[in-house]
Amino acid sequence: MFQDVMDFLMKFGPWGLFIHSFLDAVIFPVPAFFLQVSLSILHPSSALWLATAGFIGCLLGTPVGYLIGKLLGKSVLYKILKKEWIDAATDRFQKSGEAAILVGSFTPIPFKVFTILSGCLNFPLWRLMAYAALGRATKFYVVGILFYYYGRSAENMVENVSLYIFVIAVPLLLLVMFLVRRRKRKREAARLEAARLEAEQQSAMKVLPETQTPSA
Repeated sequence: MFQDVMDFLMKFGPWGLFIHSFLDAVIFPVPAFFLQVSLSILHPSSALWLATAGFIGCLLGTPVGYLIGKLLGKSVLYKILKKEWIDAATDRFQKSGEAAILVGSFTPIPFKVFTILSGCLNFPLWRLMAYAALGRATKFYVVGILFYYYGRSAENMVENVSLYIFVIAVPLLLLVMFLVRRRKRKREAARLEAARLEAEQQSAMKVLPETQTPSA
């Protein structure tokens, strides 16, 4: 049945990939990656346009998946997806929501798990959109660039593209996230220390007049 749906969407080219990517972020269990590769093999010169269509469709579908999770909770996930996918995604979210979304953009776990789970766990939508945009853009455009420059011969290159991105891009992205968060923590600590010193100074100024003896 899913193959029939993909064959039908394939007839519409970029619009079919747009719809597939949208549904991939909401409910459809087959990743849009497969349709992107199939269409890119047929039309290598349009590979970047296909990547753009898929990326936009995913971004528009992300808040819809988030809303489903917000309204229906995990019950909808257990009805449409494998329990081990949901448990793995939940474990990653509990450790670090941002990293879970980035990693989820490249793993075999369907991306809809992370969009719906974000809604279930009240993860901020703007953060979901930001990290989803970063992760999904990387995956869509890596495939698009390979087909655009290497044509049909890129088919063998993209077989393990998720693994390559996961090994190379994800560590770099996580390192950037770590450095940004560490910088924020240092700035927050400095702000709190400055506020503490100011409070102590004001307290000392209040105590000082009380300890002074009146002159004769």
